[in-house]
Amino acid sequence: MSLDVFSAHRNEQEVRLDAKRTAIIVVDMINEFCKPGGKMVLPGYEALVGPQRAIIDAARLNDAPVIWIQDAHRPGMRHEREWAKRTPHCLENTWAVEVIEDLGARPDEIHVTKRRYSAFFQTDLDLVLKDMKIDQLVVFGVVTNICVRSTVHDAFFNGYEVVVPADACAATGKREQESSLYDIGTHFGVVSDSKAVVAALSGGATIANQIAA
Repeated sequence: MSLDVFSAHRNEQEVRLDAKRTAIIVVDMINEFCKPGGKMVLPGYEALVGPQRAIIDAARLNDAPVIWIQDAHRPGMRHEREWAKRTPHCLENTWAVEVIEDLGARPDEIHVTKRRYSAFFQTDLDLVLKDMKIDQLVVFGVVTNICVRSTVHDAFFNGYEVVVPADACAATGKREQESSLYDIGTHFGVVSDSKAVVAALSGGATIANQIAA
């Protein structure tokens, strides 16, 4: 996707990840959105597991924290904002909100419950990151054009450097994937891939934006 006239005024950005300053933010890789029986399953999640596991393994090897974001909603709300727009989903304390087993989430890692699309909105994620002296984030998961994108926006607004590995994310469709990654790479962060992120976490390699100027 080529840059439009307005977006062409961006400044080129590269990120050199430092594992001591970096957290991995895994967004909504939960049963409800991935596994048979979920209420809003995104077909083809399996293609994400390999790239995601590679990043997660590299993070653990290099002592970068892995933070699991899990959408969850309480029953009985008079006006649940997400349910006003989407099928009721992700009831808290159920199988639906558990991280898929494929990714090997650990109970001693940080798990953040969110009630809205963004992992930052009225959660303690920003406070946790600041207490850990983190200012660089690798964000991925499902879906790119809703919860991943919302989280990336808020990360940028809160002053974090953000990298999004495109092969570790999936949107609701090809158009939505391309458009969201274009906007992220143009306005909010750097779009790359899992191999570049692994190399950067392991050896401090520079990550260039794959959204072409």
